[in-house]
Amino acid sequence: MSEEQFSILLVDDDKVDRLAVRRALSKAGLMANLTEAKNGADAMSELKVRQNFGGVDQVNCSDSASNYLGHIFDLVLLDYRLPDIDGLHLLSQIKAFNLYLPVIVLTGQGDEEIAVEIMKAGAADYLSKAKIEPKGLAKAINSAVRIHKAELAVELINKRLRISNELLIFKNQELERQQEQIKLQNVQLQESYKLKSEFLATMSHELRTPMNAIMGFSQLLLRQYGDPLSEQQQNLIQRIFSNSKNLLDMINEMLDFSKIEAGRLEIRPQRFNLGNLINLTIEELRSLAVQKQLDLTAEVKLKDSYIVQDANFIKRIIVNLVSNAIKFTDIGTVKIKVWEIDPDKIAIAITDTGIGIAPVDRDKIFQAFRQLDQGFTRQHSGTGLGLAITKSLVTMMGGKINLESQLDEGSTFTIEIPRKYDA
Repeated sequence: MSEEQFSILLVDDDKVDRLAVRRALSKAGLMANLTEAKNGADAMSELKVRQNFGGVDQVNCSDSASNYLGHIFDLVLLDYRLPDIDGLHLLSQIKAFNLYLPVIVLTGQGDEEIAVEIMKAGAADYLSKAKIEPKGLAKAINSAVRIHKAELAVELINKRLRISNELLIFKNQELERQQEQIKLQNVQLQESYKLKSEFLATMSHELRTPMNAIMGFSQLLLRQYGDPLSEQQQNLIQRIFSNSKNLLDMINEMLDFSKIEAGRLEIRPQRFNLGNLINLTIEELRSLAVQKQLDLTAEVKLKDSYIVQDANFIKRIIVNLVSNAIKFTDIGTVKIKVWEIDPDKIAIAITDTGIGIAPVDRDKIFQAFRQLDQGFTRQHSGTGLGLAITKSLVTMMGGKINLESQLDEGSTFTIEIPRKYDA
């Protein structure tokens, strides 16, 4: 006996047939709340009332039937032949009223064509009135309700999936809109970046001309053609020359950086003697070390001093790193060491005994316009571009740069580059 209780609408104009169904349900032990309708109009009225949670007159097959007051039916047992309408048309009316219920059609003809027609119209099953018996009826009802509930569960899952898909589609559309906005912003940023680089390049170029003129006239005055200058006049002109040179160095850094940003700085590899280049560059910078009473030394240990790289790039790197080492070292030495890591790779290390760099600041120093002391009262001047340019030049040559440093003990910048530039 089934423990599940069903609310069933029986639609049949024949009182004897309705009684037969009730008896079959009772014998099968099927707990059911049975509501009877004699024609199609009564059936639709019952369905509408139930859908609106109204009360109904009930014929009980179980003491638990009162639990189904106001509950939509679990199943409809529908006679195919009704006095006011046939089963197929009533079935279509039930669907038109948006009542999704399993319907078992009861037919007395036993016509297979009618059965097929009924199933095509959406009936869950059909039974011949002549063959209604308790077990078969109970089995058909249980099966129809079970399948209907499974279909409802599937429909609910599909509905949730549709809602989820719609939500995903909406989110994807929103993401696409945001991506388009980001792309537009990137284009605008790139355009602004390009304009900034062009502005820096133009201004740097324009400023170099008057700076060169100021330095040239200062040098002419220092040569003291005609009347000799007083010591005070010489000091003033020397200051003009020194400050102009500092400004020109900054302008050159800005120009180089703007070229790197704009991708207009080209590498020009050539075969040259690295040892000679190192020694000549050191001699050009020696006066800076002498002014601070620092020892500036170079140690070149190469089996073959000739390499194929951009000589100007390497010279600029040495000038930047050695100048920085001298700037931030007050006592001690600045040393350049060159050696072969392997036959295809060269290392250049610049070591100083200066102020050193804290671990937290080591990544920052290679960022453009970044200086460890950013205040207006900082002791050491500069644009903050030297190391950023150095790293860019090393990268363009296919190399890398490393830093080892201890506060108050000094720093070592080590460059590793291929012996031969690989385009």
